[in-house]
Amino acid sequence: MSLFYYFFVCKGVGNGEVDRGIVLAMTLVATFTSASSFIGGPGIAYTKGLVWVYLSMIQVPTAFIILAILGKKFGMISRKIGAVTVTDYLKERYQSKTVAILASICLVIFFIAQMMSQFIGGAVLFQEITGLSYIYGLALFGIVVILYTAFGGFRAVVITDTIQGIIMVLGGFIMIFTIIHVAGGTDMLLAKLNTANPHWSDIAGDGATPKAFVMSFWVLVGIGVLGLPQTAVRAMGFKDTKALHKAMIYGSLVVGFLMLVMHISGVFAPAVITLPKGVTPDHVIPRLVLQHMHPVVAGLFIAAPLAAVMSTVSSLLLLASAGIVKDIYHNYVMDATVKDTSSGEKKISKLSIFTTLVVGIIVFVFTVYPPDLIVWINLFAMGGLECAFFCPIIFGLYWKKANATGAVISMFCGVVGFLLLNQFKVSMFGTTAIVPGILISVLTFVVGSLVGKKTSDDTLKLFFDK
Repeated sequence: MSLFYYFFVCKGVGNGEVDRGIVLAMTLVATFTSASSFIGGPGIAYTKGLVWVYLSMIQVPTAFIILAILGKKFGMISRKIGAVTVTDYLKERYQSKTVAILASICLVIFFIAQMMSQFIGGAVLFQEITGLSYIYGLALFGIVVILYTAFGGFRAVVITDTIQGIIMVLGGFIMIFTIIHVAGGTDMLLAKLNTANPHWSDIAGDGATPKAFVMSFWVLVGIGVLGLPQTAVRAMGFKDTKALHKAMIYGSLVVGFLMLVMHISGVFAPAVITLPKGVTPDHVIPRLVLQHMHPVVAGLFIAAPLAAVMSTVSSLLLLASAGIVKDIYHNYVMDATVKDTSSGEKKISKLSIFTTLVVGIIVFVFTVYPPDLIVWINLFAMGGLECAFFCPIIFGLYWKKANATGAVISMFCGVVGFLLLNQFKVSMFGTTAIVPGILISVLTFVVGSLVGKKTSDDTLKLFFDK
């Protein structure tokens, strides 16, 4: 799919008139930012204060890390082997059916969990905007995004990513200026904030956010993002080195701006709004918009989180569908005699639409009775994906001894360990489950690769010869 992005967006649109660096940066940013960035994160900042801004700013170098470490080599190898998904890359690198199937299963499971947070975010927005119940908001959002992704396909996603990125930046400007204006200026805002939330500026979050928890975030939303398939696949799509370098700068600036502005808006929000008892912090930003913005401006701002949510959902839906249809059905189930025929292509196309619809419906059903906070669902899904994919992607790119045994053991032990640690609330020196989860993945990958069957010379030559 990233090659579709490369040819259609970076090469085809405007015949080179579009700045490819901006397009690559925006499609990465639009995929990475989501309901957590615009709704869940600011909601947590509303209750915890400035400490949550510090945590969110860990994500600033995300685009730089992804494109610097993965970008060039990942993109060149992907084109060399004809890979268009992360599972394609893993299948060729490890020459293992088990690796490919296990990767696809992990991808679909955790993408469903991650899409749940996006559906909840979209539903909350529609609920606040229309005044209808949560279930009606969920139905309205779900139907729109599922249908446009299923029938519009990858073209519908990549065309909108850059536009959505620009809308998100404008929305951030609108939000912060609205809060300051409503509060009566910065001096009045700070005075009201000190009354409403006396501990807002406490770097330790009034003692509720220990240092070990902060360190966990450096793993989860810092270096760990190299293991997210939805962002890694974007690294396959650069046109040239110049565009890649531009995207690293543009992406870091845009992510930094969005994280700072939206989370600081959540911190400032208690000065101008008070949530009724029983209403979750996920409603902070939508209520700010509706209560304090002119209807026209409010409509403009609401487009920002909706853009983030729809872009993320559409990307995840397509990748989940590809994991089932292309990576499993096409490679291991479909009759080999019809794979490359016109009838085979039509069958795959129809099955892709059907699978996208089914996955979307499953996510819809799971979000009818939502958990309390969007951000925790999203972070859980991110952790699971990182424990599954971090080692196979990074070690596969840079370590010649990496092999299928290491990849299989790492994915299985990493994910199971992460799930068990989450379930039983086991902590290592106060960190969250992602830290021991990643450590388990790394250790089992190294051990498995050292004792397992060595990778063939032909594969090593394909992946490591300059």
